[in-house]
Amino acid sequence: MKALLRLHPAVIFLGVTSLFNDFSSEIIYPLLPLFLTGTLGASFAFVGLIEGIAETTSSLLKLFSGYLSDKTGKKKVLTFSGYFVSNIARPLIGLAPSPVVVLLLRFADRIGKGVRTSPRDAILASVTDEGSRGKAFGFHRSMDNLGALLGAFAGFLLMSVAGLDIRTIFLLVFIPGIFALISLILGVKSTPADIKTESKKVSLSLKPFKKDFRKYLFTVGLFTLGNSSDAFLLLKAKECGIADKFVPLLWMLLSLVRTLFSVPAGIVSDRISRKKVIITGWIIYAAVYIGFAYSTKMWHIWTLFCIYGFYYALTEGVEKAFVADLVSEEVRGTAYGMYNFIVGILALPSSVICGLLWERFGSLYALGFGALLAVVSSFLLMSVRNEKDKG
Repeated sequence: MKALLRLHPAVIFLGVTSLFNDFSSEIIYPLLPLFLTGTLGASFAFVGLIEGIAETTSSLLKLFSGYLSDKTGKKKVLTFSGYFVSNIARPLIGLAPSPVVVLLLRFADRIGKGVRTSPRDAILASVTDEGSRGKAFGFHRSMDNLGALLGAFAGFLLMSVAGLDIRTIFLLVFIPGIFALISLILGVKSTPADIKTESKKVSLSLKPFKKDFRKYLFTVGLFTLGNSSDAFLLLKAKECGIADKFVPLLWMLLSLVRTLFSVPAGIVSDRISRKKVIITGWIIYAAVYIGFAYSTKMWHIWTLFCIYGFYYALTEGVEKAFVADLVSEEVRGTAYGMYNFIVGILALPSSVICGLLWERFGSLYALGFGALLAVVSSFLLMSVRNEKDKG
């Protein structure tokens, strides 16, 4: 607790903002396919189209918003604008009369995510030094995951216990959305990141960045190419006999582990080496994927999902903290834009590759491919050097 109290106020309030935002988002996300297909009569193909367009848009905007935040110095403004757009568009889905309107609102929601993510990451980096940056990003990811966990549970209670219909539940997410915006307005003041720069270094190009940052982006991109959607792991869970009604509990277990261990992982990365923590996470990922490939019993699945949470805890915040270690203050927004863009844009082909391998050769080859790229990426990451990173 003392360690958390020593965090910069902006870090704490951005964490609270993320908690309420994800609380709102995760109430809707699991129910959206049911609403589209059951209430509005959309096809499964249209559901896929909505998510594909939404995530691609988000990835592209993360790149441009990071660059824009460096050029204008308006990082808080961009962060607030992104959260505002998402938390206004999201509850309006409850009023949508057709799948096309849902597409437009989901598009707006992801525009908000794309606009806010890179400037927000730059703010987190700007208010921390290298000795506490891992803890700060770990805290933010922990709050994010806690919001997701509580949101999923709230959605279950509102539907199963309170008996509310989906439209009413969607409208109610306006409430946590308002709290997210209030937290951001009151808690995040001007920061060192809110500085306009005329530096020639700021451009949508890799040229201003040192070789090690470019190598890091390539390495993260290679890992991401093998990091397919967790939906495939849920499919494997069903193959091993996990009933549909227990899938939300399985997902909550994963979120719980991520929430509990993100901050400790960040603290460890501050004290030893970000690379060592990330590599440990990637090796766990590889081992877990091989474990899923060979799993046959339900207890295998529960155990593996628990261990899988450690991969997330060790990497989600620490990977972002390492970005800040490798670049200068004046181009951090752009750097986070590039990092977020690479991770986001490669998510689609990674899942397509996994799906094709699974369909043609089976789960062993599909999951084994992800494990192989994780191991290769771990070796490549060893060559990335940072002056203050002793790894």
